[in-house]
Amino acid sequence: LFVGACGALFERITLRKVHPFGHVPELLVTFGLSYVVLELVQLVWGRTAVEFPPPEILRSSAFTLINHSVNGLSLVWGTAPAEMCSAADAAIRVVCSPFPATRGFMMLVALLMLMSLWLLLTRTRIGLVIQAALTHPEMVESLGHNVPRVFMLVFGGGCALAGLAGVIGGNAYVTEPGMAFSVGGIIFVVVVVGGMGSLEGAFLASLLIGVLQTFAVAIDASLLSAMETVGINLTPSTFGYSLWKLKLSQVAPILPYLFLVLILIFRPKGLLGKREG
Repeated sequence: LFVGACGALFERITLRKVHPFGHVPELLVTFGLSYVVLELVQLVWGRTAVEFPPPEILRSSAFTLINHSVNGLSLVWGTAPAEMCSAADAAIRVVCSPFPATRGFMMLVALLMLMSLWLLLTRTRIGLVIQAALTHPEMVESLGHNVPRVFMLVFGGGCALAGLAGVIGGNAYVTEPGMAFSVGGIIFVVVVVGGMGSLEGAFLASLLIGVLQTFAVAIDASLLSAMETVGINLTPSTFGYSLWKLKLSQVAPILPYLFLVLILIFRPKGLLGKREG
């Protein structure tokens, strides 16, 4: 609530004055504010990471997947007992994969945030006014709505959601002054790939990028090994041989940005974009 109020105040005092000049001045002002906030946080709390333990109820496992070489795959809610994760016979292989409760809580809150925003924008009068103010502000003003106030409340609401995301994700990431910059790039990719102004597109893009990175790490293969499986053998003297040896897990961090480039080339509006960004 405090971050949302600060965001609304910032929009009212500063951002509203540069809004008529286009998106570039808005980006410059908001980026400038982010650096000011970063420096203030470092002055108060220092540059080192701070401890952010989750509540006691979230320190266990939400569920445990048990892969038994004889009985197959099974699921146990909570933390699996030790005897279920071990076998008396050395020939039997048992692998237990716990899923942290903190991750489950983050997923639950994220889904609740998504559903709340979708219902607000598509099923309420406030949501209709917000969408209309984005595309036809003059018409909305002629109907008696205060468009600058709508923008202020929307910006404040976005800041409040960002603050909520920082709280629920603080123990999943390292809680330090620059933690926002570590996820800022990928958030930008998600928004652009999904399409500006499309909540459904952002949700779809986040799933696609998450699956893309996860499978890139899990497969852990290279183009060189793929070519060798089909009978094409390269020698160290081949041009770019070191690049062919790169594994997918090594290039996984840049795959979302390559995906972004392809989207901008072949579909500039994004996957489900509804309007020009």
